[in-house]
Amino acid sequence: MDAHSVYPIKKHVKLLNRFPTLRGFRPSDCRQAGWILFGPFLSPACLDDFSFLLGEPVAPLAGWTVGPYEVLLMRGELSPEIVALADAMSLDCAPLDNIPNLYEPGLALFDMDSTAIQIECIDEIAKLAGVGEQVAEVTERAMRGELDFEQSLRQRVATLKGTDVSVLEQVSDNIPYMPGMKRLTASLQARGWKVAIASGGFTWFSDKLKNDLSLAYAESNQLVIENGKLTGEVAGNVVDAQRKADILRDLAAGYELTPANTLAVGDGANDLTMMAAAGLGIAYHAKPKVQQAAQVAIRHADLGGVLCVLSASLLPQRLSW
Repeated sequence: MDAHSVYPIKKHVKLLNRFPTLRGFRPSDCRQAGWILFGPFLSPACLDDFSFLLGEPVAPLAGWTVGPYEVLLMRGELSPEIVALADAMSLDCAPLDNIPNLYEPGLALFDMDSTAIQIECIDEIAKLAGVGEQVAEVTERAMRGELDFEQSLRQRVATLKGTDVSVLEQVSDNIPYMPGMKRLTASLQARGWKVAIASGGFTWFSDKLKNDLSLAYAESNQLVIENGKLTGEVAGNVVDAQRKADILRDLAAGYELTPANTLAVGDGANDLTMMAAAGLGIAYHAKPKVQQAAQVAIRHADLGGVLCVLSASLLPQRLSW
């Protein structure tokens, strides 16, 4: 794997100048904190809007940067009203509950399609095979949790019967990684974390990610290929929601990690069980049902936002002014 740059986590003088209250931060102030706000640029004006909403002055306790993102540590509890206002400002926020510790080894388990990469591989295969609209409709319903995942997967794969393996090669050669995925992976690995994939997609693509990113593990479904063509079948048991959760638990046990220091990131209903099994579950640009069920929802940042959330575990020692 080519070396990928990591996200630096550091104090930034521009934040200090913009938010003078940061100068008074003391480690004991963390006891007052309940959430973080993050985005590419945080202005005093946006905090004025929060002050108006809450009916009292809002000032950050601490601040730092994670690569291109600015992060502010905020007092009080994160309410639905705050979440809605941050969303309207194209900013993200997260509560401080259950954040894994970046100081210690951990496990980050990612869904693949529409999470680690920008596409749903089965939809791309289907487009090239001439059944794109038919498969995409079933994919969307499955992602919303309206269909049983295994049944929907087998139904979609059956439509691909007779597709030449060259189509898989074409999709694999042009996989677009989700913005921030390579840098986030490198950043976590640099801190001694294991990064893995658990996917309802296919080994043809998850194996490529495992190799490209030097992942600790990757598991997904295996398409049956005979004489260079898809048979329309999946070999063995399907990687469904429960299997994803089992992968997380098995990997954590194998690496002798506490469940609290595990992270799961996904975007679809099939990821909810895995996210619930992790110390922290993060919905990434997810369906509304998934956002509502997850402990944290990243709506605007790229995958660097995951490290913004985890960076709060470095308080108070490393990031105090």
